[in-house]
Amino acid sequence: MKKTYYLFNPGRLSRNDNTLKFIPVDESGREGVPKYLPVEGISDLYCFGSLDTNSALYNFLGKAGISIHFFDYYEHYTGSFQPKEYLLAGKMQISQTSHYLNTDKRLKIARKFVEGAAFNITKNLRYYMKRERDLEQQLTRIQSYSELVSTASDIPSLMGIEGNIRSTYYEAFNEIIKDHAMEGRSMRPPLNEVNTLISFGNMLCYTQCLDQLYHTQLNPTISYLHEPGYRRYSLALDLAEIFKPILVDRTIFRVLNKREIQSKDFDFQTNRVTLKESGKRTFLKAFEEKLNETIKHRTLNKHVSYKHLIKLECYKLSKHILEIETYKPFKIWW
Repeated sequence: MKKTYYLFNPGRLSRNDNTLKFIPVDESGREGVPKYLPVEGISDLYCFGSLDTNSALYNFLGKAGISIHFFDYYEHYTGSFQPKEYLLAGKMQISQTSHYLNTDKRLKIARKFVEGAAFNITKNLRYYMKRERDLEQQLTRIQSYSELVSTASDIPSLMGIEGNIRSTYYEAFNEIIKDHAMEGRSMRPPLNEVNTLISFGNMLCYTQCLDQLYHTQLNPTISYLHEPGYRRYSLALDLAEIFKPILVDRTIFRVLNKREIQSKDFDFQTNRVTLKESGKRTFLKAFEEKLNETIKHRTLNKHVSYKHLIKLECYKLSKHILEIETYKPFKIWW
């Protein structure tokens, strides 16, 4: 099975026959011990440090079908190198665009994204209510907001409902997480440990959705809930809404409640909190374990990973856009 590789340190990346050769470089320019990565075992690379390479390396990665995702010092996603978009098809592009331009068709898909996200959020809350957390108030409010989704008459109204659901959900984090206060959602920049993990995890979920979209005929720039914009793959944002409660939030609850990540793993700066390398490594390990965790799929009647569930979601959306089968968002059934 192919794996995701994470590059934390600045360094030089080059081709070495059928492997990738990564040489870490410290601040003084001194080279460390080279690491050799077999190409056939790599699905994608996540780069958290500056990377020195050349066009020959990107040609090699393109032929091998390997993507690279780049993040800056503050863990913000900055962009990706993607191999040639060999799966894009004219019929899908036309149909996907027409569904965006048709107000009713767009709204129907956008409602499904919010519906799936709200359902998975309530599942998280019910799980922790069984563990004697006082979440009844938040759950009741989210359920009342969720009832408004089907009657939302336009995208701004739907986004407002989604925002109310999400902010109410974040209020519950103070009950779910031990020893760390949420203190409201802060994003750019995150102001405490919980917000830093949310931002970091959401970017990982976004890039996972982008990766899976790339392996379908869907165009990731044409979206339905989030407004398509310049220089962003907004359809990945749409899909991420469904999977953030499952992949990101549950990982955050685990690493903080089990004290796998502690205050020493954060860098506290003026008006900003970032993850140290130790925190990134721990979170990424837990996130990868979640992605590779398998469940028994009720329709396929076999075990599939959470990562594969994202790809299946892309296929379901494709069928809806081509008017083969009505799209139903993924909902936790256990």
